Amino acid sequence: MTLFQAVIIAIIEGLTEYIPISSTAHMIFTSTFLGIQEDEFVKMFQVSIQFGAILAVVVLYWKKFFNFSNFNFYIKLASAVVPALVLGYLFDDAIESVLGNPLPIAIVMVIGGIFLLFIDKVFTRPRIDDEKNITIPKAVAIGFWQCLAMMPGVSRSAASIIGGMQQKLSRNAAAEFSFFLAVPTMLAVTVYSVLLKHWHVNGVETKGYEMIMASKEHMSIFLIGNAVAFVVAMIAIRFFITFLKKYGFRIWGVYRIVVGLVIIGLLLSGKV
Repeated sequence: MTLFQAVIIAIIEGLTEYIPISSTAHMIFTSTFLGIQEDEFVKMFQVSIQFGAILAVVVLYWKKFFNFSNFNFYIKLASAVVPALVLGYLFDDAIESVLGNPLPIAIVMVIGGIFLLFIDKVFTRPRIDDEKNITIPKAVAIGFWQCLAMMPGVSRSAASIIGGMQQKLSRNAAAEFSFFLAVPTMLAVTVYSVLLKHWHVNGVETKGYEMIMASKEHMSIFLIGNAVAFVVAMIAIRFFITFLKKYGFRIWGVYRIVVGLVIIGLLLSGKV
């Protein structure tokens, strides 16, 4: 993977991480179209680049994250992230095996798009419009919904937003809680990927940080990639919240269906 390719992937990550269209699917599709070889460093990069997107949420909502008097906020996030941590650890290998196959991911994109077409009509009577009114049981329930995103193509954002609306949150409150929940979830995944997970490079077990530090090129790709993802995610989050207030989720459902069907067509025709 070249630095140019890494920047493209970083832009895709920043644009799609918090919008319910599946950042993982878009990065995999983009990698396929760019002809990026799926080696261990590329796989690790596609996970660790989420760190830049995490920082975007923390910076935009710094008053929420650094309001230490609101201890209940941290309890809710800690409770909500537990299901993903446990199930993610147990099914890590199974999840990774799917990442190399764009076809099932494209199919899931279409299915998820169909759900988004109707979400605004199904959940029509929200009662919670602020994070402070979310109870711990509701937070945990949203955390279980988030686990659906372990199937690549579902979208962590889509799963947790749908879960939030099912728990009577308004669509804006559900979207913002999805952003908040992304921080501990993605931070845990990034730390595991970079510091703890054993990657196999040429038959040798290697840690993620060792791959990053193996060359100046890898270091540049990691640092610049995360910086680009951070800046783009800042813009995307602000856009998404503004767009959501006016138009809801239907357009994202249409987008997912169209992209998914196009990818399926290209794959079945052998053009990619």
